[in-house]
Amino acid sequence: MNSHVTVARLRIPLWLIALPWTVALGLWGLSRQHSVWRDEAATWQVALRSVPDIWHMLGRVDAVHGLYYLLMHGLFTCFGASTTTLRLPSVLAMGVAATCVAAIGQRLAGVWAGLGGGLALGLLPAVQFYLQEGRPYAMVAAGASVSTLLLVTAFGERRATGRWLAYSGTVLLCALLNWLSLLILPAHLATLVWAGAGRRTLARWAVAAAAAATAASPLILFSRSQSDQVSWIPPLTWHMLIGPAVLLAIGGLCALLDGPEAGRLSVAAVGLPLLTVPQLALVGISVVKPMFLDRYVLFTMLGVALLIGTALATAVRAAAPRFPRGAPWLVPLALVVAVAALMPQSLAKRSPGSRVDDVLSVAGEVRQLKRPGDGVIFIPAARRDTALVSPRDFTGLRDLALAESPVESGTLKGEEAGPRRIRAAMLTHRRILLVTDASRVSRPVSAERDRTKAAVLAAHFTVVADKQVRGRRVTLYQRLR
Repeated sequence: MNSHVTVARLRIPLWLIALPWTVALGLWGLSRQHSVWRDEAATWQVALRSVPDIWHMLGRVDAVHGLYYLLMHGLFTCFGASTTTLRLPSVLAMGVAATCVAAIGQRLAGVWAGLGGGLALGLLPAVQFYLQEGRPYAMVAAGASVSTLLLVTAFGERRATGRWLAYSGTVLLCALLNWLSLLILPAHLATLVWAGAGRRTLARWAVAAAAAATAASPLILFSRSQSDQVSWIPPLTWHMLIGPAVLLAIGGLCALLDGPEAGRLSVAAVGLPLLTVPQLALVGISVVKPMFLDRYVLFTMLGVALLIGTALATAVRAAAPRFPRGAPWLVPLALVVAVAALMPQSLAKRSPGSRVDDVLSVAGEVRQLKRPGDGVIFIPAARRDTALVSPRDFTGLRDLALAESPVESGTLKGEEAGPRRIRAAMLTHRRILLVTDASRVSRPVSAERDRTKAAVLAAHFTVVADKQVRGRRVTLYQRLR
């Protein structure tokens, strides 16, 4: 670090700043006004199942998230089902990621780069979204940050066998949480090549990477048989690439501030491949099979944070000769400006409206409208997650379409009866509650079973009450005389 700034050197470990800062951002508005959206509802309902039931389900669907579901089952068992238990693991995981970013930045570019990167990570919009998400993506980002830190500390070391073993184990753990995290391996290879790693380092990395990928291959091959789960992902379009293109441009500019030269392990050599390579690889995969979702490569935000940190450090060094006392305040000032500028977006991401729907609020409406003996149907069947997450609110209602429960069938939404049986069951009830999507997010009915449900309601029932709340809709129908 520039000698003019050494007097302002921080006297406490950076993790004591980056970790609580990121955790505090995660705890802020953690419950999102007690709302849970459809993706998190999948975690919630599976975590409530027994371990044998989870294994039964993984044999049919969602094997890619098996380790995460088992972990959340353990947490729900120990601490109970709540939005805090659901989301706190992601908050803590991103705190670990911020700590690793700070450590990498400090090691490669000095204390201000580490501090700036560690504080910047939690403020990135994509990170703020998944920081409070009851899904595995923050955990994957944490594992990616740990593996990157291990790579940096093992670089060029002759006695680093333990770190390479830990590196391989961490990469494998990430792959078991989501095997697309293996896209970090070509990013790390690019870092080693850029930094001019010797043959010994490259060979050790190759062995560690191959071991992790080989160990994860059974899960990859098995989960490919469940590829219908991602059939809803739309084909790649140009507008989907605007966000990544902006990030790549920003990352490139920040990397130039760290020095574009190759042959040394720098923040640019670590951060720029981490940002670019996984995203470009996922784009390439999506040309063949639509798979492009930003959450699958959330860990690339680690690269953005590292590059932002080094840009701030460069600004501090540049200002130090002329403003030796004011230069150290550039990073805190930048933090204040960023917090203020991002405040509207930060508030929005902590509101129920930041997600497409809320399964809890509509369950409360069902509780108000129901009477013992009423029937209930779901269009589409996936909206049954409302009842699975809030079973007490559906006590006394008969699920008219359900033939086999989600637990028995080893699925997320259960197996429904055929259209004829559904029609017959509906016609035996005077009152039926329909749980579906709100008008603004609903899609045309496509499945034959769902068309049958809608047709019976239209021909033989009339609407008594209709309420839409947070992306979900419950309509009470009464039989025509």
